Amino acid sequence: MAAASVLNICRPLMLALVIWVSLIGALPLSDRLLDYILEEFGPEAHQRLLRWQDLSSLAINAPVDRKLHLVNSFFNRVQFVSDQSHWGEEDYWATPVELLATNGGDCEDFSIAKYLTLRAIGVPDEELRIIYVKALNLNQAHMVLAWYETPDADPLILDNLINHIKPASQRTDLEPVYSFNGEGIWLNQQAGIRQRVGDAEKLERWQEFNQRLTDQLDRQ
Repeated sequence: MAAASVLNICRPLMLALVIWVSLIGALPLSDRLLDYILEEFGPEAHQRLLRWQDLSSLAINAPVDRKLHLVNSFFNRVQFVSDQSHWGEEDYWATPVELLATNGGDCEDFSIAKYLTLRAIGVPDEELRIIYVKALNLNQAHMVLAWYETPDADPLILDNLINHIKPASQRTDLEPVYSFNGEGIWLNQQAGIRQRVGDAEKLERWQEFNQRLTDQLDRQ
């Protein structure tokens, strides 16, 4: 895949990451937002948001490996639903609040929610990357979250397809294509080489997603 194509695909989602990380800060959630979720989505949705809040309190001072396992396990309880079935759109990037309120999402939503939650509880951005991969067993595009202990380390993969967190070297069923976080985009090449192809500072504004984020954060 050409670098220009990767940039065009990633820009909206990367902008969403930048906005969320800069605005949401750390949990907990406000009573105003929780009351809105209770009224609009019901008590089960309200409880999911409260558990998300409790998770942040439990994990914020935990070692990083504990944070990874808590966050991965928490979001993997949400139901997998395709964007078309869930939102009536071919490709929709849900916020964590939307994911938990509706109790459904696809691999992108899982990865984004895990990334943003780990950022909110203190895992540095440079240690995290969302990775677009080809799931070889399914023969389809997929998204996972990776944690790097060091920049050149074999990363640990957080995936909604399996609950166990494994090193990337053990996930031979996944073929990485490109990765990104709030700071940049990396294109995977042959022999495991990653080439940086873009910076978060050059992102174009994604009005629709930003508006949804603003509306949700206004309830904080």
